Amino acid sequence: MKKKKNFYSFILVLILLVIVGFFAVKMDIFKENSIEILTENVIYNNLKSPVSLHIKDDKKGIKNVKIVLKKDSNDTGLVLVDEKIKDKKDLLLQVELPKAAYKEKLKSYILELEVSNGSFLSFLGNKTQKQIVVLIDEINPKINILSRSYSIEKGGAASVVFRSTDENLDEVYIETNGSKKFKAFPYIKDGYYAALIAWDAREENFKPFVIAKDKAGNISKQPIDYLLSNRNYRTSNIALNDRFLEGKIKDLASQYSNDSDLSLLEQFKFVNETLRLANEDLIRKITSEPREEKIENFKLNLFLPLKNAAKVADFADHRFYSYKEQFVSDSYHMGLDLASVAKAPIISSNQGEVVFAGENGIYGLNLILYHGFGVYSLYGHCSSKNVDEGEFVNVSNEIANTGTSGLALGDHLHFGVLVQGVETRPEQWQDRKWIENNIYKVLDEGKKMITGGGI
Repeated sequence: MKKKKNFYSFILVLILLVIVGFFAVKMDIFKENSIEILTENVIYNNLKSPVSLHIKDDKKGIKNVKIVLKKDSNDTGLVLVDEKIKDKKDLLLQVELPKAAYKEKLKSYILELEVSNGSFLSFLGNKTQKQIVVLIDEINPKINILSRSYSIEKGGAASVVFRSTDENLDEVYIETNGSKKFKAFPYIKDGYYAALIAWDAREENFKPFVIAKDKAGNISKQPIDYLLSNRNYRTSNIALNDRFLEGKIKDLASQYSNDSDLSLLEQFKFVNETLRLANEDLIRKITSEPREEKIENFKLNLFLPLKNAAKVADFADHRFYSYKEQFVSDSYHMGLDLASVAKAPIISSNQGEVVFAGENGIYGLNLILYHGFGVYSLYGHCSSKNVDEGEFVNVSNEIANTGTSGLALGDHLHFGVLVQGVETRPEQWQDRKWIENNIYKVLDEGKKMITGGGI
């Protein structure tokens, strides 16, 4: 009788195990561990910043994290972290190395991570372990300016060639006091860089720095000592009239605004502020992404896009608009307006890639070409185009025709030259002497220093 009872008990336990197993499989308990330790196997640290560790478990959530610091694989280690986590699915830890790590002057440490997830059957193996090597680097990158433009004009551009060295170098760029970043292009040899930068005409102050960062977080910052040349740009006071508001402004507002109840002056503010900002943001985005990874040679023809053209509006003109002697809005005209005859052919002065060719609000039918080294040319208010985005154009190709699209009252070309997203004074790019002194001479002098091995 007892044997029979034991047999039934065994069968009952077996059935329960099968049922539990079935539901465990359905609940994803026995499936592959879902814990991910996303931090790389080798990382760098400068003993000033905490070590960043990234752990994920999208399915069950992280339950416990243990981190042990070791001098080497034979060391018993020091426990830095051993804590329960409230089932977080995405965890970013900032782990401070202990003071002992500063004193011993070791060049590397080992972090051992042990992570378990929120499974109620954690003893079945829902645990992940990983060793991460932490390489210590306390040395800042070195920066040497080799050649540069003598001066930079407000609203203008300038160039620089420099060297940056560090065995763990991670990022090199130029940043201004206004937090604008410019890409520095590798130039001639490893460790050498060249860049074109620009001073936005709407900013009063300008101070550029070469920034070099290594993988451990060490940063060097070297100023580029240009002579700053201030330039006073035109200020215009423009009285709005009903004909203008009822015409172009109303058309653009009805095309781009979702609010049909705006008054005429509200429509003008929408066009001159909201729409203009969106259009300029698009241009800035497109022209802030240089295509090439490095440069070796760079040459440009003068930008003369319209034959027999007359200037009809200035670059960086600060315009103040009023209606019945009451201020309404203001804006900057960040281009040069040129006019000749209606629907005049627009000619490409330089080879380039068409990176935009379409409608762009106040700019109307708008083309943007990329010419290398962070230089873009812009053509607005076109009536028609002969190229599409992605095409390459050669010198003297007819790319479009002038027109009155967008916020243009008369047939003309709105022409601009941008350096990595910053509008620059087009007249500089129509001056052979300026290009020679501020670009070619700087690149050539830098090249001689690099190839001559003087630095």
